[in-house]
Amino acid sequence: MNGFTYLANVATLQLDRETCIGCGMCVEVCPHQVFALERRKAEVRSLDNCMECGACAVNCPVSALTVDAGVGCASGLINEWLASINVRKTGSGCC
Repeated sequence: MNGFTYLANVATLQLDRETCIGCGMCVEVCPHQVFALERRKAEVRSLDNCMECGACAVNCPVSALTVDAGVGCASGLINEWLASINVRKTGSGCC
């Protein structure tokens, strides 16, 4: 997603390049193009684009990625979406 940034220098994403086998799964599953493959290893290209959804860490076959999924933008978007569904169903912002 071009032009997207979350918050500067707050993402919990970490990559262990020594453990990385260069399979490219992180590149494939990341919705915000945080990763690229460089010299047969993953590289974090844009940490500030990470919304901490956890897709990269879940799909990494060698656990070279860690992220505190559920604390960032993805969690906020999901909660906002769920709240909007509740409002449409009940007609109010209350349960």
